[in-house]
Amino acid sequence: MKVVEQIVYGEPHSSVHCVEVDDPGAPGRGELVIEIEAFPINPADVLALEGKYATRPPLPVVPGAESVARVLAVGAEVQGFAVGDRVIPLSRANWVQRKRLRAQEVVKVPLADPLQLAMLKVNPATAYLMLTRYAELRAGDLVIQNAANSGVGLAVIALARRLGCRTVNVVRRESLAADLTARGADHVFVDGPDLAHRVREAVGDARMPLAIDAVAGASCMRLAECLSDDGIVVNYGLLSGDPCIVHPDRTVFHGIRLVGFWLARELPAMPRDRLESLYAQLVGLVRDGTIATPVEATYPIEEIGAAVGHAAREQRRGKVLVTPNGPVDSASLASSPAPAS
Repeated sequence: MKVVEQIVYGEPHSSVHCVEVDDPGAPGRGELVIEIEAFPINPADVLALEGKYATRPPLPVVPGAESVARVLAVGAEVQGFAVGDRVIPLSRANWVQRKRLRAQEVVKVPLADPLQLAMLKVNPATAYLMLTRYAELRAGDLVIQNAANSGVGLAVIALARRLGCRTVNVVRRESLAADLTARGADHVFVDGPDLAHRVREAVGDARMPLAIDAVAGASCMRLAECLSDDGIVVNYGLLSGDPCIVHPDRTVFHGIRLVGFWLARELPAMPRDRLESLYAQLVGLVRDGTIATPVEATYPIEEIGAAVGHAAREQRRGKVLVTPNGPVDSASLASSPAPAS
């Protein structure tokens, strides 16, 4: 079977190649064998290939934070799974055609668009948990975020609206505004030194208790300046490569707090029933169209270098995914395009 191996840290498109390895074989006691239908190439995957992410494992290594798969074989003493079930792997190393893993390392999900399900584990779950864990959001509250055109950003827009909240969305280019507005963004601003003035001029003294920061650096500081007193900034990314900045006048005089969020720490600590409930709820939102991440292109696994290069481009209008076992039946590519990163 084919797998993707990362062989160096550096330029993303040249850091990986597709190789043939032995098939995983039959499942052992408590195990499943799954066939990967699709996996996305996320910004965090690109950072990992560059050696700029949270961990830097010894090479070669199989990359990939998420995917969607079908069960091919079920081992002894496994309950609740059958051949043909669709599952989301909770473990990493997903850029493969097939893999063998413990049954507790996957979550069974109902049938839905496989490309959307391939993108469900990380971005929608991150958005949902950040929206619901840190601030007591009330109907009509404002949530501000940067990198609003990212996969997490699009999920925040959709989920915040579902919670009865409005979103203030910060981007780097004016050209992104129309697409985000069409997807339900209430306000869109281009980032800049006077962001707080422009935001408050538009929304007045409306309650804004939560900021969601993917960029860090000065952009984090500008989000904090927009918040209402006692608000909280949740940082989940480092797109700028700079440390998070929050001025002391925000923390001391206005009670602004800064916390970090990393899904890779959250999922292993989550009780199984809560984990299953989280993804069941998110799949329901995929099926009713609330969560719909645009897809720009799909690639076969043999073209992984080209796929990674495409995913690393700054000005895309959708996600890049790989379908390692051939094309899948999906409505995602036919959906209207919108920006994503």
